[in-house]
Amino acid sequence: MFRSIPRLARAHPARRAAWGLCAATALLASLAQAAPAPWYYWRSKVDGARVCAQVSPGHGWVRDSAAYDGAGCQPRPKVYVIPMR
Repeated sequence: MFRSIPRLARAHPARRAAWGLCAATALLASLAQAAPAPWYYWRSKVDGARVCAQVSPGHGWVRDSAAYDGAGCQPRPKVYVIPMR
């Protein structure tokens, strides 16, 4: 008789609410930790050309700089907050 009804649907309402809260907490925790990939300068082993990219352009390229937080190998823009009087 109960085979067609999922097990969680038959559970006590408090237990279903607890599972829902756990799922929502896990989702929010995973979203809070997401960050964009850093940018790097990459140098060609063949001719020494430099390229700005988040991942290696392929075989034959080596990372040639430290990580940049801003897009396109630019430093992160500085934001100044001036309090109002």
